[in-house]
Amino acid sequence: MLLMSHRGGHQESKKKLEISPSETMKAEEENYKEEAKEPKSEDWRPPSVFGAADLKNRAVGLYNIGQTCCLNSLLQVFLMNIHFTKILRRISVPVCATQKKKNVPYQMLLLLEKMQCGKQKAVSPRELVLCLEAHRVTMFVQYDAAQLFLTLWNLLKKQMKNPELVEKLSDLYTISVQEHLACQICSSETKRNSSMLSLPVPLLDSDSSMLKTLEKCLQCFFRPEELTGHNMCFCEHCGKKTPFQQSVKLVHLPQTLTIHLKRFCFGRSAYIHKISNCLPFPQDLDFNAVLTEQQCQAYDNEKAAWRYELFAVVAHSGTTSYGHYCAYIRSLTECKWYCFNDSFVEQVSWDDVKSTYGHSDLYWGQTAYLLFYMKKQPQ
Repeated sequence: MLLMSHRGGHQESKKKLEISPSETMKAEEENYKEEAKEPKSEDWRPPSVFGAADLKNRAVGLYNIGQTCCLNSLLQVFLMNIHFTKILRRISVPVCATQKKKNVPYQMLLLLEKMQCGKQKAVSPRELVLCLEAHRVTMFVQYDAAQLFLTLWNLLKKQMKNPELVEKLSDLYTISVQEHLACQICSSETKRNSSMLSLPVPLLDSDSSMLKTLEKCLQCFFRPEELTGHNMCFCEHCGKKTPFQQSVKLVHLPQTLTIHLKRFCFGRSAYIHKISNCLPFPQDLDFNAVLTEQQCQAYDNEKAAWRYELFAVVAHSGTTSYGHYCAYIRSLTECKWYCFNDSFVEQVSWDDVKSTYGHSDLYWGQTAYLLFYMKKQPQ
């Protein structure tokens, strides 16, 4: 499974509630019994979904069925991404009803069909919630969106049986970096290639001063760090602990780039607090203009494709212990911005999206927490 960087966000405390299956789910179970009588080919797919989602891609809400605003926001980001739904529509459908209930990609596909093929303004994610609970994902609790995004992605990747689709899913979201660790005494260096689902960028620099722009946050993340004093590492060549320089170099960026703004951090009192300060982020982002040559480990043809356009923002309002999530998403078929606030969906302007930059004086104001950028098509 893909792991997030150790710099990622925290997960809040959990308290379990119960949920009972809806009448809709009971009706679907009857249909599953009929399907189970005659096993179908693994490549069979619901014909009504085949092609419909990418063509319509309507903005449809999701009902909040008990602290599911975080899940709802992330599902909208997944399902409004036509590159992701193209992969989702090609999954192998499980044969028996029990497997279908526990298969996250299939339940997500059913939810997509319900959203796109009906006329409702909002639908319930209940069946998918039950599916996630079957995989020990505790629901109906306050969640950290970055952690839940990683959990959903790992379940999707694990349950997609087709190796080609797994590779396409990885290509769509996975960031490749190279970690460097160099001794400052003998200059010996170790390198390690690793993958990340998101770039967890700090909002504060090494002096705890607020960074002013997203570009500054990215530069801070890729800036080499000196490991001295208590942070020194053991050098095998020197035979003792020595000062080291630690750095991360960018190797590859995916089609859909996820940036995690680390708004939750430990303060001097050892309690986690939220940074609500204003952090502007651009609509267009060119990594070649942000990073230096020394911060990259990529060929020119790879770096030529590092030009992005903002696709979605998952925003958080509230505190570390209680809050609410919503998503601002640019429809790739309409080129219009929408705000997905659970079951309520409305078209918004770029000025509305910019309202998630944050403000230190707004206690309950919306602040961007996850940014999703889409790679621009070559001219």
